[in-house]
Amino acid sequence: MVVGRRRFMTLAGSAALGALAPTSTRARHGLVSLFLCGDVMTGRGVDQVLPHPSDPRIYEPYAKSALDYVRLAETKNGPIAKPVGYSYVWGDALGELERRAPDVRVINLETSITKYDEPAPKGINYRMSPENARCISAARIDCCVLANNHILDWGSAGCVETLETLHGMHVKTAGAGHESARAAAPAILQAASGFRILVFGLGSVTSGIPASWAATVTKPGVHLLPDLSEKSARSVAQQVRASRRSTDIVVASIHWGSNWGYRIPKEHRAFAHRLIDEAEVDIVHGHSSHHPRGIEIYRGKPILYGCGDFINDYEGIRGHESYRGDLSLMYFLAMDPNTRKLVHLEMPAFQIERFRLKHASKTDAQWLCDTLAREGRKLGTTVALIKDNTLRVLPDRGSRD
Repeated sequence: MVVGRRRFMTLAGSAALGALAPTSTRARHGLVSLFLCGDVMTGRGVDQVLPHPSDPRIYEPYAKSALDYVRLAETKNGPIAKPVGYSYVWGDALGELERRAPDVRVINLETSITKYDEPAPKGINYRMSPENARCISAARIDCCVLANNHILDWGSAGCVETLETLHGMHVKTAGAGHESARAAAPAILQAASGFRILVFGLGSVTSGIPASWAATVTKPGVHLLPDLSEKSARSVAQQVRASRRSTDIVVASIHWGSNWGYRIPKEHRAFAHRLIDEAEVDIVHGHSSHHPRGIEIYRGKPILYGCGDFINDYEGIRGHESYRGDLSLMYFLAMDPNTRKLVHLEMPAFQIERFRLKHASKTDAQWLCDTLAREGRKLGTTVALIKDNTLRVLPDRGSRD
């Protein structure tokens, strides 16, 4: 069905009630607002600059100490005054969170939180010390999605300690658990308007998650999809139906695909559509890519195919510079729980410098806008740069559901 001008203008005009409005205004109008982002990688180099760093030994082919990543960042952008405070890594993003006051804050935490000292034999292992986990609560994160290819970097023991550390800070988790039922269960969050947000964490082997990491009835691990088939979508649909109420906003947060490149595989797009059509998912929150990928609005539901890294320790690493992995986006969504459709999607632009988020320049924000506009045209969306170096996404007038 062609998206008519009236529907386009309704979505555009609803922006006044979106993520920029205070919580009380949104609650009065019954909207649900969310902050989502891509990979938050607070291990390795980032962990080393926080107050309680882990043993810096790592087991990579080209680096034997996490401090090497600190030196790379300092060589490129200047010294980091160590130790930094727990809120340091969030930088200017904290002000954006305060100003927009989303109902819930959801991240993909791609780091194991553990003192366990035996790494999984995979080459690159991320961890942060449990004492440094206060950097997660410094941004008042409500839910950490853990269905990714680093949560078991330090074995089942590291996964369990991650879960227990986060739960001890009253941060909910999705996508990993002490056994398969808890790994598949959603995190249930509450909006100021009284509506619930259900976050399901899903992992795909296409992102590099080993099949052996799947949680079982007797083993901790990841809620791992065997594939991206119609059968897997039906399985997710059963899990959603077992938990949801009619006015719940359902988020499928999925770790999938490659780290670099803009191409969205046909099977990813088909699976995202099935999640919306068959599992009645309202938001597809994709991550794994180290840079933002194109966005689709399908039947009024947003599909974020790849949110890109939000926090990492990649400064100074050579390769893939053309993708601008140093640039990050915050994703602020406002949803109407009555229709369970998107009202508003805005994305302030940031840059990672010395392991800290700062507001992106106008030039860099325009680069992100042009890139996502180009990729969005393939998916039926338009992207515009508005005030404060923020990107806004709306359906293209000629797109089809």
